[in-house]
Amino acid sequence: MRRLCLFLTALSLGCVDPDAPATQADATEVTFQVPSGATARGIGPTLVEEGLVSGEFGWTLYLRRNPDEATCLKAGRFLLRRDMSMREVMSTLCGTPLPEDVPFTVLEGWRIRDIDGALAEKGWIVAGAYTKIAESKAVALPFPIESATLEGFLYPETYMVTPPPRFQPEDLIERQLKTFDERFRVPNAGNLDARGLHAVVVVASMVEREERTDANRPMVAGVLWKRLDHGWQLGVDATSRYPLEDWTDNNAFVRRLRDPDDPYNTRLRKGLPPTAIGNPSLRSLEAALHPEDSPWWFYLHDHDGVFHGARTGDDHDANRARYGVY
Repeated sequence: MRRLCLFLTALSLGCVDPDAPATQADATEVTFQVPSGATARGIGPTLVEEGLVSGEFGWTLYLRRNPDEATCLKAGRFLLRRDMSMREVMSTLCGTPLPEDVPFTVLEGWRIRDIDGALAEKGWIVAGAYTKIAESKAVALPFPIESATLEGFLYPETYMVTPPPRFQPEDLIERQLKTFDERFRVPNAGNLDARGLHAVVVVASMVEREERTDANRPMVAGVLWKRLDHGWQLGVDATSRYPLEDWTDNNAFVRRLRDPDDPYNTRLRKGLPPTAIGNPSLRSLEAALHPEDSPWWFYLHDHDGVFHGARTGDDHDANRARYGVY
């Protein structure tokens, strides 16, 4: 291969091979941002820092010997690899930039299947692709997850993502797990041992579905923990809706309420359901971690969503009759 050399009188200052990779065996992909108004020489230090070229001297020498290539640089985001040569790097930076990131919002309480459906509706994935990865935990986990699936740990947030054709569901899942870790698990690591992360997340997912008012969420969490601690059924109807394709399918819901073999039936079965029933907000996670004590063992919400607690089953039945909630 032809090598480029720079000489001063008889003293050689060095040679570079423009077709040699910066790192022979490292195919790591790097999304590289070229700022508006940047020059090819000006981005040299950043290319070196990212491990995309071996040194500023070689990059500068290459540009001097190829001035036409140096002027075709475009602003935008480009996908480079560390095993590219300087010639390949420059050719990529003169090509078509990657599409700009676009927002994708995961709503609080959404299930894995709901996220999958939203991605499929946009045409970003084949239906079921996100679900397959999340339910099998087929990604690098940033912390141990006891649950059989990633339900509950896929932090609801608006994420800026690369749209197709480069969108990959596993990339979104890994970012959701990292965000959960940063926003909740790490800041609260010292308080999670008593109940355990799995149980806190499962309770939080029920709180998310049970209570819309932030101020009441710790109280609802307190009732759920109290029932668990005393060996009562939780009686959370939302757990029986969780496996439904359509959350609002009332006929299927009623059938599940009558099924004692349904592991998500918390009316008939004691203890926690096998997994979370959605991906809870930070407010619900904090409520599950810091529940509020109250005299209530039962509660319901009237048709305006107002919470009504009761100490006994008879009081609860009276509230049902009073507010027409059954």
